[in-house]
Amino acid sequence: MDNPIVNKSFLLEKYPGKGGWTYALLPNLIPEFKNPFGLVKVRGWIDEFELKHYKLMPNGKGQLFLPVKAAIRKTIHKEAGDWVKIILYLDESPLELPKEILDCFKTESMEALENFRKISEGEQKTYLDWIYQAKKESTKAQRIAHMIKQLLEKKT
Repeated sequence: MDNPIVNKSFLLEKYPGKGGWTYALLPNLIPEFKNPFGLVKVRGWIDEFELKHYKLMPNGKGQLFLPVKAAIRKTIHKEAGDWVKIILYLDESPLELPKEILDCFKTESMEALENFRKISEGEQKTYLDWIYQAKKESTKAQRIAHMIKQLLEKKT
């Protein structure tokens, strides 16, 4: 098993102002400037919440931070000012395409699947996150159809 790059407790902080991010500063990690914007892809845990294909971001002062989205904070019942246990590993695995999405591509359009595979992993993740944030199955289905339509219109 890999050795974690982080395995300790951190204080959740919040950038000041309306819409400020909640995050955990990871002072002993260095951004990887070979990656776009110095992002570092990780997997692991924040308390009992599993992180997959998650990105650490540079704070502009040579350090990385873990952004903690509202959905995660709600699940772990933590906010800025609380301590969280973070265990992280470098994630070099490719983005996994869920079977139900792959099946939709196979049913609807292999060309759309080819176009999906040509876009960046970040764009792929944006589509998948948007689809899986839907609360109803009907909304999820509409979003999948919309993604396929957009991919067919995309000239890659």
